[in-house]
Amino acid sequence: MSRVGKMPVAVPQGVDVSITAEQISVKGPLATLVRPVNQLVTVKNEGGKLTFTPQDETAAANAMSGTMRALVANMVNGVSKGFEKKLTLVGVGFRAQAQGAKLNLQIGFSHPVVKEMPAGIKVECPTQTEILIKGSDRQVVGQIAAEVRAIRPPEPYKGKGIRYADERVVLKETKKK
Repeated sequence: MSRVGKMPVAVPQGVDVSITAEQISVKGPLATLVRPVNQLVTVKNEGGKLTFTPQDETAAANAMSGTMRALVANMVNGVSKGFEKKLTLVGVGFRAQAQGAKLNLQIGFSHPVVKEMPAGIKVECPTQTEILIKGSDRQVVGQIAAEVRAIRPPEPYKGKGIRYADERVVLKETKKK
């Protein structure tokens, strides 16, 4: 059995988990998340701990038990604490501002770039060169952060662009004569 799949997921107070044959629903103070249950995995709620066991001894069921456990653990964490990604803008004149559900970027193009945020995602700009993307669904937060970064990824010679806060950009040496 998968090492990750063997570990139970603790359900904190204030979080409700409902399991049906088709889907698992996690409701907490921040949001409600729903995910379909894979048919190869049996999910049980035993006294505030969720356990994941494969239906049979196949490699696919074994792998899927660990995957389902990780996904549900992220759901529980997301509805109780939430997830966030921090991006920084590097470049002269680069700035960002959050306007409700829109992110307005001025990043060296001839026009400002406006990025719409989907439902359940909040964007904040503590300073003009920092962007905080927050939400309860880890996959969506990461996807939106990747889409914002893809608008102007860091270039390899000066490092200008949008990067993750913990990202190190290795700069190339310029061409010598």
